[in-house]
Amino acid sequence: MIRTVESAPHVSAPVLAAYSYCEAVTGQQARNFAYGIRLLPTSKRRAMSALYAFSRRVDDIGDGALTGDVKVARLEDTRELLTRIRDRAVDEDDTDPVAVALAHAADTFPIPLGGLDELIDGVLMDVRGETYETWDDLKVYCRCVAGAIGRLSLGVFGTEPGARGAERAPEYADTLGLALQLTNILRDVREDGEGGRTYLPSDDLAKFGCSAGFSGPTPPEGSDFAGLVHFEVRRARALFAEGYRLLPMLDRRSGACVAAMAGIYRRLLDRIERDPEAVLRGRVSLPGREKAYVAVRGLSGLDARHVTRRTVRRRA
Repeated sequence: MIRTVESAPHVSAPVLAAYSYCEAVTGQQARNFAYGIRLLPTSKRRAMSALYAFSRRVDDIGDGALTGDVKVARLEDTRELLTRIRDRAVDEDDTDPVAVALAHAADTFPIPLGGLDELIDGVLMDVRGETYETWDDLKVYCRCVAGAIGRLSLGVFGTEPGARGAERAPEYADTLGLALQLTNILRDVREDGEGGRTYLPSDDLAKFGCSAGFSGPTPPEGSDFAGLVHFEVRRARALFAEGYRLLPMLDRRSGACVAAMAGIYRRLLDRIERDPEAVLRGRVSLPGREKAYVAVRGLSGLDARHVTRRTVRRRA
């Protein structure tokens, strides 16, 4: 069973400042993520902000306007920093606030820091311009850049004592990460296409006549773009249904955090399903009031109960 840390040790002023920096980064750059972690107690919220800030740094290297060789070098430098954190070679006097905060979080919670190595591996796939022939191929990438984040987050959340099936909690956290990443991929098909990237499996693209890719506000001529989107939406929904089995294993506020973050993405998926071509016209998003509503539902447990009932009915 994954242990739950009930209280954190005294936090010094330099570490508090480092956490404040990470929370500012999270609030500015991760609005969907920030809605969920607001529901956590202070120590867990800070730890999640540290995880996000480090992950954001890795992603920014991959997305930056640098040559491939420079990106690889910077990613490997970041991996060396992660090794220092893992080896407890970073203290509160370090000048890097993200490293200070993450080192403290890793001392406070059983965070499997190897997941951040996986994230770096996934971003290196982006730098190399890898493409994915099948869903099994794409899953490897999604597990690196999103499933790993689910497992890292579980290290902060912990599981409830005596939770049934808790040994499978990392698997469910990983699967929920895949659901979120596939939703991201659908939402960003035009933006990625304009950048010369297509993440969806080439087998799926060929099946629906979309191998030409996406770089404009209309589907490729002669394609069944709506069919492709609906096919991927069904895959994402199955992943959400499986991943939501994690929720009963978490304490109330951690479960609310996960339900809020996943609920926002499920609603994005609903919008994409209703109007598949919307992702070619612009970025599909939710208004702030709807995100707040999802967060309240997560805190009340409504979304978790709703999804759990649907999953049970499907398996019956």
